[in-house]
Amino acid sequence: MRLLLVVNTSASSVTARARVVIHKALSADHEVVIKETNRRGHAARLAQGAAADGLDAVVVLGGDGTLNEAANGLAGSPTALAVLPGGSTNVFARTIGMANDPIEATSQLLSALAAGSVERVGLGQANARYFLFHAGIGFDAAVVAGVEKLASLKRYAGPALFLGEAMFTWAYGYERHHPAFSVTSDAGPVIDDGYFAVCLNTDPYTYLGNRPVSLARGTSLDTPLALVVLRKLTLRVLLPAAVAALGEGLANTGRRHTSVLGRVGEATVKGYRPVPYQVDGDYVAEAEHIELRWAPGVLSLVLPNNPLRVAPPRL
Repeated sequence: MRLLLVVNTSASSVTARARVVIHKALSADHEVVIKETNRRGHAARLAQGAAADGLDAVVVLGGDGTLNEAANGLAGSPTALAVLPGGSTNVFARTIGMANDPIEATSQLLSALAAGSVERVGLGQANARYFLFHAGIGFDAAVVAGVEKLASLKRYAGPALFLGEAMFTWAYGYERHHPAFSVTSDAGPVIDDGYFAVCLNTDPYTYLGNRPVSLARGTSLDTPLALVVLRKLTLRVLLPAAVAALGEGLANTGRRHTSVLGRVGEATVKGYRPVPYQVDGDYVAEAEHIELRWAPGVLSLVLPNNPLRVAPPRL
């Protein structure tokens, strides 16, 4: 097969040794061109070029942001996306069952390529940007924006950086006394008091160490989106929601100030002021109007035929 290996050398887990080992392993059975990303949006352009040249797959060694860019470059084309974990959290790689070690994941990838394990899967879309696993609107996007300002610390601080930034943003960096937006969808009533929303294409939302943070269990690449909206940002709402997400996940079964909508095909977020949003952990912008939709079968994805599933620790 003809492959493009896209490497984000700035990603948290990418080392020179891993890059050499992975390139050599892939080149043993495939024709491989390797290119490094050097600026924001570069991976999308490299992926578009690979699709235009008719390559079979683009293999991404990097974090979720680099994966997101490549997916946006490949959406709608027959060229497949293949995933190797190189970031600090690697949400999407772990969600589809890849090992969190890039060398071990390369072995899985080679087996999948040999078996032809490629499927067309659905993506979410927030305005013009596709997302692989989630789009966050409001509070968590403000947290992501803060983390991106401290990007040089991600390699060393990991989850602690996100938790610290979340606490700082909650205390000082986000308006939590007045609702930020309303949500209209094809899956439920209008929600007019949103502070924080997550639109999920897969579950979990993220990982805290080896523990998945689950918001809408059962959401997958083969199903429409799920939409979770928090309608308060008080500790009385956030702490029980966090505990539930670390256990069996949130469910709209009478939990006050939390709405969970399943099988969402389309939704519209209207901000009462400019609202930040992010896709796959990559900050996008502030907007007063965000269109969310499910795009089924828009991406070819190499899936491991021997997926690793990390069971969450029992509470």
